[in-house]
Amino acid sequence: MKVRFGIVGTNFIVDKIIEAARLDPRFILTAIYSRTQERADLFAKRHNIPYTFTSLEAMASGPLIDAVYIASPNSLHAPQSLLFMRYGKHVLCEKPFASNAREVKEMIAASGKYNVTLMEAMKPTLTPNFSAIQTHLKEIGIIRRYFSCYCQYSSRYDKLKEGVVLNAFDPFLSNGAVMDLGVYTIYPMVVLFGRPNKISASGLKLSTGVDGQGNINFEYDGMNATVIYSKIADSTLPTEIQGEEGTIISDKINIIGEVTLKRRGAGETIISTPNPTHEYYYEIAEFINLIQEGRRESTINSHANSLITIEIVDEIRKQLGVKYPSDSILYL
Repeated sequence: MKVRFGIVGTNFIVDKIIEAARLDPRFILTAIYSRTQERADLFAKRHNIPYTFTSLEAMASGPLIDAVYIASPNSLHAPQSLLFMRYGKHVLCEKPFASNAREVKEMIAASGKYNVTLMEAMKPTLTPNFSAIQTHLKEIGIIRRYFSCYCQYSSRYDKLKEGVVLNAFDPFLSNGAVMDLGVYTIYPMVVLFGRPNKISASGLKLSTGVDGQGNINFEYDGMNATVIYSKIADSTLPTEIQGEEGTIISDKINIIGEVTLKRRGAGETIISTPNPTHEYYYEIAEFINLIQEGRRESTINSHANSLITIEIVDEIRKQLGVKYPSDSILYL
């Protein structure tokens, strides 16, 4: 069975999504949405897409697509997802799932009401190398600490220092460091260990009111976790899961490349896949599997994991004093 996709958004990530998705023979790219016809036409020509839309309602209500990939700004994730689900379309929505937990709850409710598949496109947790981490966890004994880091200096920060506010630091688009990069460190933690008992956040707010970086400590029963993220500085620190009998080390958390298992007194072993498929392939394949199997959610990128993650982000924003206009908007 083929699944006909529409895509909302024409940013550089979408080029990568299309490249990866076309590795799955079940994927058919039927339509693209953009706010302007000129941009839609240019994008459609580049990727050989037969239909273009400048109206979301027309795309959602029409018969041309079965599913949609939403790659719009964060503040639009919830209203656009709700629109497409209302017309019976399956939704794969970019991370972060939405602006806040209230919106995510509305999206999950709509998935049930309209009986459609809904999944957050958090790519690393669906890859074979993340699966390798899960498989080998038992080999490091009682787990005592999770540490993850994603710090990447944004060129858009240079513009902000010049007084120009671009999307990456715009609170009206529900942006900032925790939403863009921090979620990559938090979501895998939730998949592996669930909801933390306590959250303590510190960070730096920028002139627009969004966070530029953060350091978050979590308490679990018998273990601690720390994540650091930044859009105003770089880091090459890996992700580690520390147990009483050994440590699992991942070179990166957003794109899990090499994963090493170090057992105490027994040397180290590379447990990652040496040549995985395109980094975005696995989320597309998972999503199509769900549709074909008639399931509304993934067992890994589940509705519960997405909700817990955004609830954690809400608490971090609360402690850092970061507010979005979307926090006061109701859609249902």
